[in-house]
Amino acid sequence: MPRILLLAFAVLFLYAHAASAAVQRALVGRTPEGVEVESFTLTNAHGSSAKILTLGATLADLRMPDRTGKFAAMVNEIIPTPRGLAEGFPQSGAVMGRVANRIAHARFTLDGRTYVLTPNSPPHHMHGGKRGFKFVVWRPEVPDAGRSSSVRLSYISVAGEEGYPGTLNVSVTYTLTDDDTLRLDYAATTSAPTPLNLTNHAYFNLNPGADVIDYLVEIAAERYTAVDVEKLPTGALPPVRGTVFDFTRPTRLGSRAGDLGPRAIYDHNYVINRPASDASLRFAARVSDAVSGRQVEVWTTEPGMQLYTSTLNASPVAGRKAYVCLETQHFPDSVNHLTFPSTIVRPGTPFRSTTEYRFSSR
Repeated sequence: MPRILLLAFAVLFLYAHAASAAVQRALVGRTPEGVEVESFTLTNAHGSSAKILTLGATLADLRMPDRTGKFAAMVNEIIPTPRGLAEGFPQSGAVMGRVANRIAHARFTLDGRTYVLTPNSPPHHMHGGKRGFKFVVWRPEVPDAGRSSSVRLSYISVAGEEGYPGTLNVSVTYTLTDDDTLRLDYAATTSAPTPLNLTNHAYFNLNPGADVIDYLVEIAAERYTAVDVEKLPTGALPPVRGTVFDFTRPTRLGSRAGDLGPRAIYDHNYVINRPASDASLRFAARVSDAVSGRQVEVWTTEPGMQLYTSTLNASPVAGRKAYVCLETQHFPDSVNHLTFPSTIVRPGTPFRSTTEYRFSSR
């Protein structure tokens, strides 16, 4: 065979191989410090895709089909800009940590010692601090030289960062399966005892551009963590039955908006139904959109899930998308509530957590 034909076949083979790779890698910009920020687009056999950014280990885009096969973005799409690369992205599916949600008065006592954290939501600590995990660039690793549908991102949080004890080696692996499941596997080890509560803060809209108020929501939780006026847990776990928080059966998301107060939003942690000693993957929630036919189920090993929404008593204002967040997690401020499931990770006992978002259409 002539050499020119061999070269042509080689080029075609390489092009076809690259086009079919399950992971596409790209440079999207640099931070003000000059650190490269990359994207990793995972694609499954049916054309569904998920784009992950190394800044914040962020789920920047997620494309799933409706009942007609039309693809659309399931999360608030993040397009990297110089400002975003410098300050982080608003309403993004970033990983929150070391401790997601609130820590009261930015302090806790562990093994007899009191630690003071960054009060970035004065006077409290919120989502890991002023420079939590959502603001740092994670180190990427792609299994199988780019032919896998997964990307693993890791970060070393040094002792004292935002006030936390111990040097923490943490990772999150995103996997997109051929049955349209986005799986998040978290892992961590620490050099000293430290609290850890990781979550992804994706802003979902199953029918982009439309309101979420008519979504049917079911949450496998008989109780929730009661909070005070500052959204801090009181320690009580009251039942949801007959209250504004009751989604034990499929219920229209905005059906009780008038009972939520002037700012009609949900921002509450639900106690997922599971035995105390059970850390298996369990059903947590289901959200369905009748217009597009799309549905997402949340399965998790975590004991709780924060339901967070846009305002539900009116259509979104111009230029703002409606959304619903389904943040699997330990309970807020667990480190200050001994009766809550513990968030303490200790040397020699690795941390593991898994959450799956299972998409379908009907």
